[in-house]
Amino acid sequence: MPTLTTSRRVALALFSAAAAALLFTGCVGNPVEDLVNQGVEDAVEGATGGEVELGGELPADFPPSIPLLEGTVSVAAGSGGGQGWVVVIQTTSSDPVAEASAQLESAGFTRQADVSGATSAAAAYSDAEYVVLLAADGENLSYTVSAASQ
Repeated sequence: MPTLTTSRRVALALFSAAAAALLFTGCVGNPVEDLVNQGVEDAVEGATGGEVELGGELPADFPPSIPLLEGTVSVAAGSGGGQGWVVVIQTTSSDPVAEASAQLESAGFTRQADVSGATSAAAAYSDAEYVVLLAADGENLSYTVSAASQ
């Protein structure tokens, strides 16, 4: 059986946390949602050594140079080593990727790629320190941030 590298384990754990939060946001009663959120947080924190907040605040080591669109943070997860983060924000923006893109460009990031569809959009940005992938589906905007290769 193949083994997962640490970076793949971190990516898988962060993706799992984001997916779980999106699935359970607004779909489950509060007591069950609290139990699920705590279980996901504990699982990801145990796998990565990083911190996870579902419906919470940004990890303490989230890079302040990355501007975030206003809204409610539904998922915030970090790898624990300052190498990767996932943040999902519920926003009322009519075009969250365009607004977040404008913020990143104003902060000195350069667009690397973009994709748009009927109901979703994505864009990739980078600067000397970070790579940021934006993805939106309806009112949920996700930021996947990783340290740039040196």
